[in-house]
Amino acid sequence: MNSLIIISNEKFYMDGKACYCDNIDMKSTPEELSNIYEVLLIARKSNIKRAFEVDRSRFNLSLNTNVISYLLSILKTLKLKTKYLVFSITPYTFLATLFLSIFRRKVFVYLRSDGFDEYQAKFGFIGKIIYGIMFNISKTLTDTISCSKKILRGNDGKIVSPSQLNSEWFSENNLNSTFVPKLIYVGRLKKEKGVFSLIDIIKNDENISLSIVGAAAEKEILSEAKNIKILNIETDTKKLIKLYDNHSIFILPSFTEGHPMVLLEALARGKPVIVFKELNYLIGLYKGVFVCERNLSSLKKCINHIKLNYDSIIELIKSNRLPTNRDFINDLDKAISN
Repeated sequence: MNSLIIISNEKFYMDGKACYCDNIDMKSTPEELSNIYEVLLIARKSNIKRAFEVDRSRFNLSLNTNVISYLLSILKTLKLKTKYLVFSITPYTFLATLFLSIFRRKVFVYLRSDGFDEYQAKFGFIGKIIYGIMFNISKTLTDTISCSKKILRGNDGKIVSPSQLNSEWFSENNLNSTFVPKLIYVGRLKKEKGVFSLIDIIKNDENISLSIVGAAAEKEILSEAKNIKILNIETDTKKLIKLYDNHSIFILPSFTEGHPMVLLEALARGKPVIVFKELNYLIGLYKGVFVCERNLSSLKKCINHIKLNYDSIIELIKSNRLPTNRDFINDLDKAISN
């Protein structure tokens, strides 16, 4: 079996022999690729408990507390005849890319989101400049894989469709024909995800209810309005599916996204999806996705449109061809096999 080194900025928490991370993609992708490759994941170590338990029996894991040990872990792999798959461009992974380029190693960089928009949301204009420098250097040193042409910014690269969907997500769904404006968001509670702006928009309108699924330590510092429930990250697929099924609309308030897997999950459960205008490029990718302005008036108009056309929208959603996790892993394998 060929070997593959995955390099990530993700933080993992060790609890005895058990290991946890907050990003389901960084749990499942190494696990599934281990069916094809002998995988070593090089990542960062966390002192904070994380949500998803990783199956350590399926791949090797090197966790590092600082950038020096991080680069030393990569140095130890240079004796192997292997490929390198770098997840996202961050200061840590950028240094790893530069380090590997010195030794002329074959490196693939997989971009899951638009770093330009994310760094600008976090750090302002200077953040966009910093990411731009890392991006432009990385693209000349690596082969690029992405989930969106938008993220590639006109550069060459392979396109894949990340997904966590399996047969469970397509199980029987008894959709409620009676529409109630119950919104759900599943994802991290971060500024660039637009969650806090969404809370500000609807917190004073008790005609709309919202469930936010994805809180960790942040739950204690968020004040809940009467119409907003803030729930912990749900790691059990059956329970997460039930949460989707108990709501009528999925809302994705992010300022930037690549190919959001939660959107696929919502559509798999027959839920219309609302995004704000920053994500209008998602319109047309799948049926059942609607866009509105980032204000209460426009959001209510969009919800009302879905209410008036609910049955026909549900039928439209059923016609989507949604990528599965198996499709994603096969496409990712093809992209790094060249």
